[in-house]
Amino acid sequence: MSTKFVIKNSAKESRLFKKRIIVTYIIVGFLSLLLIFRLIDIQVINYQLYTTLSKENEITPVPIPPRRGLIFDRNGILIAKNIPVFSLMVTPNKTDNLQKTITNLLEIIPLNQNELSQFYKQLKQHRRFDQIPIKLKLTAKEVARFAVNRQKFPGISVQAELIRNYPLGAALSMAVGHVGRISERDLYQIDPTNYAQSNFIGKTGIEKHYESLLHGHVGYKKAEINAAGETIRTISKFNPTPGNNIYLTIDNNLQMIAERALGKDQGAVIAIQPNTGQILALVSQPAYNPNVFVTGINHQDYQTLLSNKAHPLFNRAIRGLYAPGSVIKPFIAAEGLNSKTITPSFQISDPGWFKLPNAPHIFHDWKYWISGNGHGQVNLEKAIIESCDTYFFDLANKLGVQRIDMILNEFNFGQLTNIDINGELAGNVPTPKWKFINHGTPWYGGDTVLLGIGQSYIQVTPLQLAMATATLANHGTALQPYLLYAIQSPNGTLTKQESIPKTQILLDNPTYWDDIIDAMSKVITQGTGFRFGHASYTVAAKTGTAQVVDTRSNKTQDIPKNLRDNSVFIAFAPIKNPKIAIAVIVENDKSAPVVARKVLDYYLLKDSKKSSPHIQKSSLNFNLKTHMEKPTPHEQTISKTTSQSRKNRT
Repeated sequence: MSTKFVIKNSAKESRLFKKRIIVTYIIVGFLSLLLIFRLIDIQVINYQLYTTLSKENEITPVPIPPRRGLIFDRNGILIAKNIPVFSLMVTPNKTDNLQKTITNLLEIIPLNQNELSQFYKQLKQHRRFDQIPIKLKLTAKEVARFAVNRQKFPGISVQAELIRNYPLGAALSMAVGHVGRISERDLYQIDPTNYAQSNFIGKTGIEKHYESLLHGHVGYKKAEINAAGETIRTISKFNPTPGNNIYLTIDNNLQMIAERALGKDQGAVIAIQPNTGQILALVSQPAYNPNVFVTGINHQDYQTLLSNKAHPLFNRAIRGLYAPGSVIKPFIAAEGLNSKTITPSFQISDPGWFKLPNAPHIFHDWKYWISGNGHGQVNLEKAIIESCDTYFFDLANKLGVQRIDMILNEFNFGQLTNIDINGELAGNVPTPKWKFINHGTPWYGGDTVLLGIGQSYIQVTPLQLAMATATLANHGTALQPYLLYAIQSPNGTLTKQESIPKTQILLDNPTYWDDIIDAMSKVITQGTGFRFGHASYTVAAKTGTAQVVDTRSNKTQDIPKNLRDNSVFIAFAPIKNPKIAIAVIVENDKSAPVVARKVLDYYLLKDSKKSSPHIQKSSLNFNLKTHMEKPTPHEQTISKTTSQSRKNRT
């Protein structure tokens, strides 16, 4: 068998090997040049860019907004809470072309004009690296749709956050108020650092007044974030401090009773504990739903609210300016007795009218327009029971404007009560100086006469009436009305708000208080308060009527609803050791005593145990686990603006 021998060509193999080596070197050299060029690009040419990105990737501080404190009523009923939602957030400096990105976003996530306008407004107020919400409360479908297209939208992300919610809707809107998006004006009044990444702030009511308690303190985390704005990992974390939960003095059940009692009528109800100054109910009807303001109300809806003739945004309880009518008489009687101008037994003979000496004008008593007669022989008790105008025409004329002005100011009329919500108006107790400045005319004797029955230029708020009634119930001890019952810190510690003494009205003879109150106790059973009806508890009350326009010559049924008289009613009960004082104003209707009766019945009879200050332990645990003569036409009942000038005593 033959064997084949292969003769190797060493020279050829050597040349082939050298070629392969050269090709390899060329490839390695080329790749090395690319690597070197890339290193030069990163470390030299674009050093600043990649250094910034690298630092951001490692140590970017991300603010963590605090949880806003919850708000409860005095019995632990939750009236302002936080609900979790998914929001679409934009970080402007992470987006190459913001306008184009938003245009593309519209293809998968619907954005209405209000949402876009709110976003662009917020864009002007925030820094480029802040996260700005463009759409709140995403649906599950919207979250899923965005997740699928996430890579197309650098700088846009879905974030979970808590937003405010008011489960009772309009029921407590005038007291609690609402939060809203932080505006440019707000930025000048807050610490921007503490509100980093916060989008909401208290705008009205308790939410605004106690913003510093409710907001809490911002926290931070150091997070690794890539160039697309995505968080890779959290390096360190400094937890935020939650806001304090707060309890209000409001009894929510009583609040609901008062609202239902008013029904569709416009007006206000204020109920106060005389011995503490705590507000038990603060009702202004109609009211508004505060939830529509949280995420930002659109222009059309806001204009609808503003143009509503019933003024649902107007807080009648603390801003409504009304002629008090005859409910002012007990307070003027106090000065009459104290100044010895009258005595309890002093009488006048009332023909149904009063006339100043050497003056042609005749001031008629209300009874004259009904029967053509007066009240006959009238002492102080009968004057209060039957609300005799003639008696108080005569008393006011004898007292003079200075003394009337003095006593009304002592009862806090014409002054702020300093209740702990913003926007209160002071009303007006007129003086000769005030009239000359505002009307350019001198003060006449007729002005004083009308002031004696709560007309002329006097304007008061329902809150002032309630406070004055509580002061009368206390025999002259005035306590500042307030809404904050207790503060609950994040660790669960409760701090109760103490009562705030305001003034003490001293009468020369303390029995004068009893003379006035005894007369008021008969208003319901023998006098003008008959609509209140018989009650199983003792009550001291006074009725009042204030005209919107002069309608004495017309029958009530012929007068348009919006021009009918307003009814005013004040009361406190029981007479000994009073538990509640109330002021009710019903516009264009006579039902104020009826409204007051329903409120007092509930508080004193049906659920008196529930009305006592109590914070349940269960609600406390829940807080910790989950997240606190008649008026002139110019004296219209509601006045959104007023002269707040204080009286200069003469």
